[in-house]
Amino acid sequence: MTKEVWRYIDSGNCSPSFNMALDEALLEWHSEGKIPPTIRFYGWDPATLSIGYFQKVEKEINLDAVKKYGLGFVRRPTGGRGVLHDKELTYSVIVSEEHPEMPKTVTEAYRVISEGILEGFKNLGLDAYFAIPRTEEEKQGLKSPRSAVCFDAPSWYELVVEGRKVAGSAQTRQKGVILQHGSILLDLDEDMLFDLFNYSNDKVKERMQRAFKNKAVATNTLRVEPVTINEAKKAFKEGFEKGLNIELEPYDLNKEELEYVEKIAKEKYESEEWNFKR
Repeated sequence: MTKEVWRYIDSGNCSPSFNMALDEALLEWHSEGKIPPTIRFYGWDPATLSIGYFQKVEKEINLDAVKKYGLGFVRRPTGGRGVLHDKELTYSVIVSEEHPEMPKTVTEAYRVISEGILEGFKNLGLDAYFAIPRTEEEKQGLKSPRSAVCFDAPSWYELVVEGRKVAGSAQTRQKGVILQHGSILLDLDEDMLFDLFNYSNDKVKERMQRAFKNKAVATNTLRVEPVTINEAKKAFKEGFEKGLNIELEPYDLNKEELEYVEKIAKEKYESEEWNFKR
C-alpha cells in the first residue's frame, strides 16, 4: 500500500518573527488547499524566548533579562507557557482537522502527532513514553499551572524519558487546520531559563529551579554521545515517517512564498501590538 506523501521543510535557523510567520503561512496555504500536510524543522537566530498566546508579558516575563542575554522575543499563535529556544530542534506539523487519521479532540490529536516524536527519540536510543496525568492533583495542575515555564511539567501525552519531560508542544486550530509545534531539547541552560521569568521572591525562584531538575531533562544529558542537530533531524524525520505512516518529500519555498512570509513576519510578529498586547 502506498504511503501518503507529506511535505518536509527544513528551514534552518531563522529569526523569531520569520519562524512564527512561516508556521502561520503554512497553516493558511494548507487551509486553501495549496499545499499538502507539512512537517517543518527549524532553529532560532538569535536564541529566543517565545511566549504562549495568552501569557501576560509584564506579569510573567523579565524583559531586562531577555535583553541582557541578547535573546529574541516573540508571542506564539499557540497557547502554553514560555519556552527558551536555544539548543534544540523545533518542529511544526500542519494538517487538516478533517484528515482521516486525525482525532477530533486536541489531546488525542496531540497523541497521534506526537507518535512521530516518540519514534524519533527511539531512533536516538532513548526510551521515551507519553505522560498521562493520573491523579486528580496532576489533572488540576494542567488547568492552572504553577509556573510560566513550559518545561515545568508534562501535560497530556507529552513525552518523557525516565519520568522527565524531553519535549514540549503547543497546538492551535484555525481555518480547519491543526498547527502543532514544539521543542525537542538537546541541551539546556537552566540558569538562563529561570532568569527570564518573574517570581514573587528569590526563594520561590530557587525552589522552582530545584524542582525543575526533577521534571525536565535535555536529550544530551541522557546520552553518552551528544546528538548533533543533523543527527536529530535525521532521527525525527524518520520518526515522523514511521509514527504517522507517511513519506516526507523535501521542499524549498519559492521567492513568492518567502516574500509572503516576510510580510507576515514584519507586519505581525515584529509588532509590539502583537508581542506585548496582553
